[in-house]
Amino acid sequence: MYPSLISLMVVTYVSCDKFILARQLLDEIPTSYFDAVSANLMIASFMKMGAVDVAKTIFNEVPLGDLVTWNSLIGGYVKNDMFKEALSVFRKMLRSNVEPDGYSFASVITACARLGAIDHAKWVHHLMIEKKIELNYILSSALIDMYSKCGRIEIARGIFDSVDHMNVSVWNALINGLAIHGLALDAIGVFSQMGPENVSPDSITFIGLLTACSHCGLVEEGWKYFDLMKSMYLMEPQLEHYGAMVDLLGRAGLLDEAYTMIKEMPIEPDIIIWRTFLSACRIHKNSEMGELASTKISHLGSGDYVLLSNIYCSTNKWDNAEKVRYVMKRKGVRKSSGKSWVEVGNVVHQFKAGDRSHPEAELIYKTLKELIHRTKLEGFSSTTELVLMDISDEEKEENLSYHSEKLALAYGILKSSPGTRIQVSKNLRTCLDCHSWMKVVAKVLNREIIVRDRIRFHHFVDGYCSCGDYW
Repeated sequence: MYPSLISLMVVTYVSCDKFILARQLLDEIPTSYFDAVSANLMIASFMKMGAVDVAKTIFNEVPLGDLVTWNSLIGGYVKNDMFKEALSVFRKMLRSNVEPDGYSFASVITACARLGAIDHAKWVHHLMIEKKIELNYILSSALIDMYSKCGRIEIARGIFDSVDHMNVSVWNALINGLAIHGLALDAIGVFSQMGPENVSPDSITFIGLLTACSHCGLVEEGWKYFDLMKSMYLMEPQLEHYGAMVDLLGRAGLLDEAYTMIKEMPIEPDIIIWRTFLSACRIHKNSEMGELASTKISHLGSGDYVLLSNIYCSTNKWDNAEKVRYVMKRKGVRKSSGKSWVEVGNVVHQFKAGDRSHPEAELIYKTLKELIHRTKLEGFSSTTELVLMDISDEEKEENLSYHSEKLALAYGILKSSPGTRIQVSKNLRTCLDCHSWMKVVAKVLNREIIVRDRIRFHHFVDGYCSCGDYW
């Protein structure tokens, strides 16, 4: 059999979910038998289905890989949320004297954006300039998105101003970047420039606008743009637009309006919309509507159970909260693990709550204890009732002092010069106690602290947060 035919058979098995047959065929044929084209097909297919180890094995054993082979592996890691691994392979590619192209950079830019790793981001951008990679609208949008998600919205704006922005995706990148930084009026201002420059918005533009309004509680403006997309641009709102409106109304405490919107949607609301509504019920401590939302989610995940439990705790319905915890334990549902990370010396350091696995754990905890002492002298006191709300029996964050973002911040402070800006990223929404504490730390140390959580950016300066405590 020809290598291309065998690779096609393997790809066919993978696409038909016949993973075992695909592996059996691979085991019977030496990987060295395949050429680069065949290997590239198989790497892309296995990465698509999440079989990262198989794809990596093929990559390592193919004797004559080409640029596409490297790009397939790097892009596959990014698609499987393995961003540090993608950057590691990219560095290995450079050491192997394989010249990256636009596709290579598109993948690593995405990796930097998802990590929020500003030092890596600047290095990748500098490398693009050095290698004279021509910017198309895809790379321009990716760069704007990368700097936005790395907490440098001012650089993102500068790139927008310096590149050709006739393609709507470049505008969308900036509008969405401004949205996650809570700069709603700026996002609206950018949108207002699109008409004079003859660029028509698309559905993604309006998702960015509605998200921006949601983060700042601009209900009237949100309704305006939701209606505008239908009346002026003749776009039918999709699930994402309805979800953004439910989020906007829910955050603003207009739970009845949010529920009415869900009921009157012309399309079936999905699980994300109900979870958005459930989250709003938790923010505004409405257990009745929270119960209603939970009944609409056919298969409750760990986050749904925790939200419902938190609603009960916040309204002192301890028996109901205990029942939710019991159901979680009976079904073996574990709370999603909170993780935070900080970039120090071109290395991304990750922490979990109560984490002592870091080589410098002793110094980190000593630094954190000193910070806690200084914030107490400033009058800070922990929101201790949150322990019952945020901590599950299955994953005990033993006390609020050792949440993951506090450990990451302590390490960032330990390793940086006084007065420098520190950025921490977290995979979940930051808790109220950590948010309040960060404001005091920023004031005590006279530093800017940036926290990127699952929802948005928080810029802490002189005792205040850019979100205005609305998130």
